[in-house]
Amino acid sequence: MELHNLNDIAAFVASVDTGSFTAAARQLGLTRSAVGKSIVRLESRLQVRLLNRTTRSLSLTDDGRVLYERCVGILQDLDEVEEALAFRRSTPSGRLRMSLPVALGRLHVVQHIERCLRDWPSLAIDATFSDRLVDLIDEGFDLAIRIGPPKEDSGLLTRTVAYQQMITCAAPDYLKEHPAPQTPEDLAGHACLHFVSGGRLLAWNFRVNGQPVPVIHAGRLQMDSAEALHQATAAGLGIATLPSYVVNDDLRSGKLVQLLAEHAEAAEPIRVIYPSKRHLSPKIRLFIDRLVEAWSPAPWD
Repeated sequence: MELHNLNDIAAFVASVDTGSFTAAARQLGLTRSAVGKSIVRLESRLQVRLLNRTTRSLSLTDDGRVLYERCVGILQDLDEVEEALAFRRSTPSGRLRMSLPVALGRLHVVQHIERCLRDWPSLAIDATFSDRLVDLIDEGFDLAIRIGPPKEDSGLLTRTVAYQQMITCAAPDYLKEHPAPQTPEDLAGHACLHFVSGGRLLAWNFRVNGQPVPVIHAGRLQMDSAEALHQATAAGLGIATLPSYVVNDDLRSGKLVQLLAEHAEAAEPIRVIYPSKRHLSPKIRLFIDRLVEAWSPAPWD
């Protein structure tokens, strides 16, 4: 769209809103003649009559009403883009309250928080580490990081910032004494170290012949901490299924060995959840933008 086309649309909308070319000219900082020429130019280009004009009033034709309703939305969208860009240029300030998964938050978000606090002296951050699903609105959080597909209602917005894979693994010392499982069914003969959430064991999810296969084999050790399970697995106490963001470094170094990779479930999204607002404050928008930048690609990929 050429610039004068947009100016003509603005003149048309202002004329309808104010009820006269004179008032529209005053609002736009133009002459009455310039506003009138914009309307004539717009009608000529569209080959329709948009306004019924008298010496005292203006009224919309049917075609004019259709155009007006569309143009109002277009101008509002442009205003929102301009305001959003202004927000992005603003310096984050105030207090940012967030809820973070325990292991992911401690291992990979804290360092991001540290960078933001160094770069934005006017920003303060309250971080809560919990694997429960907090209620952002009722509990007053600005954002939360969650793992897995969306389950929230329409009152929340979500942005995927990375992906993580559940990895079944064991230490080489363990595998020296126990043959590596070739199928999920083989896990029945192994020391399985399970994660506990809310007092129950979480199943390990595999795929066999395209079908989901959940597996639970309660061993001698179970914990409600992914990092503690990681340590126990690296110590050779058994097999565990843990997030890639927890075990990736040990897989690279050979301290842990991945098992049953061909039966692994698909990677899960890691998402930032935040309340739906017309304009996000700079502290929320820029924190999320920075996180996306820092995790592209994710450091544990």
